[in-house]
Amino acid sequence: MARLKVGILVGGGPAPGINGVIRAATIKLRNHGAEALGIYDGFTHLIKGDITQVKPLTIDDVSIIHFDGGSILRTSRANPTKKEADLRQVIDSLNQLGVNCLITIGGDDTCFSAHRVAKAAEGRIQVIHVPKTIDNDINLPHGIRTFGFATARSFGVQIAKSIMADAKSSSRWYLIIAMGRKAGHLALGIGSPVGATLSIIPEECKDPLLDFDWLVDTLIGAVIKRKAAGRNYGVAILAEGLAEKLTEQQLASMGQLEYDEHGHPRLAEIDFGKVVKMRLRDRLAELGIKMTIVDKDIGYELRCVQPVPFDMEYTKELGFAAAKHALLGGSGDMVSIQDGVFVPIPFYAIMDPSTGRTKVRMVDIHSEAYEMALEYMIRLKKEDFKDANYVKILAAQTNLTQEAFRARFERVAVQFEGPSTLVPYQQPSGNTGD
Repeated sequence: MARLKVGILVGGGPAPGINGVIRAATIKLRNHGAEALGIYDGFTHLIKGDITQVKPLTIDDVSIIHFDGGSILRTSRANPTKKEADLRQVIDSLNQLGVNCLITIGGDDTCFSAHRVAKAAEGRIQVIHVPKTIDNDINLPHGIRTFGFATARSFGVQIAKSIMADAKSSSRWYLIIAMGRKAGHLALGIGSPVGATLSIIPEECKDPLLDFDWLVDTLIGAVIKRKAAGRNYGVAILAEGLAEKLTEQQLASMGQLEYDEHGHPRLAEIDFGKVVKMRLRDRLAELGIKMTIVDKDIGYELRCVQPVPFDMEYTKELGFAAAKHALLGGSGDMVSIQDGVFVPIPFYAIMDPSTGRTKVRMVDIHSEAYEMALEYMIRLKKEDFKDANYVKILAAQTNLTQEAFRARFERVAVQFEGPSTLVPYQQPSGNTGD
C-alpha cells in the first residue's frame, strides 16, 4: 500500500483557528508516519495544473502557528466545480503530487467543492472536510458551532461595546452591519450578549424579498421607544444577509455589484449600511425627529484575529479528528465533534436535495434561545399596542396621531411565535436520599 500523503488546503474567507486545524492535522499525520503537504491558495493552482505552489509541512513548521490568525496556506474562493474540466484537472494535479488524501478547510462552498472532488476521484483519493466559517451557518447538528465563530463573536462584542459607549456619550444612533451572507448567527451572537438596542436578522423576513419599509419602520420603532424612555441614542445590529434579500436591481443601485467565484454577491462590498441610514434619517425627519445616525460595518476585522482559547482547543480537536479519519481510510465526510466525540457526517447528508448544494443553517426564530434574545431588545412589540396610554406616549414622540401611529407601526411589532409550554421540574425516580 502506498504511503499516505495528505494535501491540506483552505477555501473561502479567513476565520480564526485555521492554523490550529493545520497544526493538529500535521502533527497527528507526522506522528503516524504519513506525509503532510500544504497547498497554497485553495484550489486556485490545482485548477490550473500548477503543482509548484505547495509546501511539505513538518512538526517544526506548525508547532506554534495555532496562536496566530489568518492562514499560513493562505486561502481563496477558487471554484473547481464550475467546469468538469476543472474538476478533472484538480484530480490530475493531486495525482501528480502523489496526494492520495485531501483535507479541505472551509465553509459551505468549499464543502460542496470537496464533495464534487470526492465524486470525481471515484475512490482513488480520500476527501475529508473540516467546516469553518465565522457565519456559523454550516448545517452541523444543533448547538455545534463552526470554528472561528466564537472568536469573531468575542472580538465583535468588544467593538460593539465601545460603540455603545460612544452612542451614549454623543447622543447618536449607530447601525452596525455584521457579516453573515445568509444567516443572522453572528449579528445576533454579538447583539445579544452585548445588550445592543436591537438586532435584526434575515430569518425574520417572512417573504422571500426584504420589505425595506418593514426594516426602516422597525428601526424607527426602536428609536421612538428609546425617546419615550428619555434616551436619544442606541445601537442596532443588522445582519448583512438582509441585503441578499433585496432584488439585484436594488443591490445594483447601492453600487457596483460584484460576485465571488461561487456566484454569491459580495455583500461586504455593498454600502448597505449607508442606504439604510439615509432612508432611516429621511423617514425620521418626516416624523419630526432629528437624529444623528452613523453606519459601521464589522466583518473583515473579525476574520484574522488571534483565536480565543475555545477555538484553539476546538480546532485542535477538529484537526486531530480529520487526520485520524484519514489514517483510518475515511473519505467523503465532514468532520464534527459531538459531545467530545468525533462523528463523521457524510457529504450526502448535508446536501439539500432540492438545490444540490450544501444546506445552510439558519437561526431558529422559534427557539427559546431566540425568545430570550428578543425579550431584551428595545423594539415595538405586540403588547405595546394593547395599552392605549402607552400608544399615546409613543405617538407623542412623532407628529402622527395615535390612530396614524398605530396604522403604520403595529405591523412591524414583534411577538414570539415559538413554543411557550412550561416544563415543570420532576423529582428523579428512585432513592433520593432522605
